[in-house]
Amino acid sequence: MSQPKRIENQPAFVLHHYPYRETSQIIEIITRDYGRVAMVARGARRPKSALRGVLLAFQPLLISWFGKNELKTLHAAEWQGGVPQLTGLPLMCGFYLNELLLHLLPREDSHPALFSDYYAAIRGLASTVDVAPALRRFEMQLLQSLGYGADLARTSTGQPVRHDAYYRFVLQRGPIEVDRPDEICLRGAALLNMAAGVYSDAETLYQSKLLMRQLLGHYLGERPLYTRQLLRDLNQL
Repeated sequence: MSQPKRIENQPAFVLHHYPYRETSQIIEIITRDYGRVAMVARGARRPKSALRGVLLAFQPLLISWFGKNELKTLHAAEWQGGVPQLTGLPLMCGFYLNELLLHLLPREDSHPALFSDYYAAIRGLASTVDVAPALRRFEMQLLQSLGYGADLARTSTGQPVRHDAYYRFVLQRGPIEVDRPDEICLRGAALLNMAAGVYSDAETLYQSKLLMRQLLGHYLGERPLYTRQLLRDLNQL
């Protein structure tokens, strides 16, 4: 969407940052109303810069910026608090979510609902040691927000998915019922749970992990996710 020259107090999270020139850095953020935005944070790497303790990943911020080009200029950042710092496995999972957004979410493509989903996922990671439900739920929400998600409650022919039936998921088509299930088939009950955003049982968590591997692998293509192999080694992906 077209942006005005100056934006004030936009809810945001930092997804990534890297050095720029001697004392500045470029930050990639996800915002509520303007999607993913890149901007220069001038002087942010100076030892006494007030921004050093504010531009932290996984912390809710209010961001102000200006500029009409793709690379904006940060004007102000204010920490909002309310989310504990992620550590350990939840921290690694948070970096994984950020990588997904950096690779799949186009810049300046507004997705207010996805911003809320990300905020909820970060709060979920900060409040539990069982990270799998938060990961699977956000992966599905991301794909649906970007138009990649299928209706898991209906088959490719529009029929309701049955709890006790088995299905093979086909890209661009959706679930197709099979008579002889194999190890890559998904049970109807698990598909219906995923469609409802319910990840409370082991079968749904396991089968949603298989489905997300298939879907994300397709849409990411050859683009590497540096956190993916680490989380796979920990049996989270």
